[in-house]
Amino acid sequence: MADRILPELPAEFAGLKKAPEKIWYRGNPALLDRPKVSIVGTRRPSAYTRTMTHQLANELARRGVVIVSGAAMGVDAIAHEGAGASRTIAVLGTGVDRRYPAVNAPLIEAIEKEGLLLSRFEPGFRATSWSFVVRNELVVALGEVLVIAEADEGSGSMRSAEIAIEMGKEIYVLPHRLGESAGTQRLLQEGLAKPIYSLEAFADRFGRVPGRELPADEFFYFCQRNPTVEEAVARFGTRIYEAELMGEIEIRDGKVRIL
Repeated sequence: MADRILPELPAEFAGLKKAPEKIWYRGNPALLDRPKVSIVGTRRPSAYTRTMTHQLANELARRGVVIVSGAAMGVDAIAHEGAGASRTIAVLGTGVDRRYPAVNAPLIEAIEKEGLLLSRFEPGFRATSWSFVVRNELVVALGEVLVIAEADEGSGSMRSAEIAIEMGKEIYVLPHRLGESAGTQRLLQEGLAKPIYSLEAFADRFGRVPGRELPADEFFYFCQRNPTVEEAVARFGTRIYEAELMGEIEIRDGKVRIL
């Protein structure tokens, strides 16, 4: 597959201290236009973290949210898998033609075919310790909020928390027992993060999908953001009124909402 450069940088990168000049990609760049949540965490998650991360990513994806992570082992891979390849963005610390880590090669290949791979590094670039720091910054920037599933003190995930704080983004964490996930426990103790006590309630912040999957349609993904009627008509014309007649959406107070 050919490696291409995004014609325009994602709007979320405008707030970076040093925005990348180019972003290479493989896959479906339309995912960048959908609501996005970043999920990161340890490479060695507990069984509890594995289960909760997978379920959380799935609940968000069912509501049309795209999951952003870094394709690393552990929490990253679980988040991508929970969302499904077609509903996830993997930001790489290598060129988009590399498969790193090798254990995640099948996952990365699936995301390339159905989702979206991004990298600020040119094709052929091999991973370095600092390239993962750069990758983490892009992962955090893309999400509306950052979820840290589990993290030890001094870990890369805690550096992602620092980046989120600098960007003014909300941080959410999974609650853990005492003595576990020291990094996220400290974030809670210091009031720098909020706990997720209900996966469904958290996912419902991004739109409700009662009893059905959100259709794989850009119109519905757009409406997940509760746009104004003017914005919806400008992009989709009279379809907005057809969807209202069909009972798929409602228009209230000048805003569009999915039913």
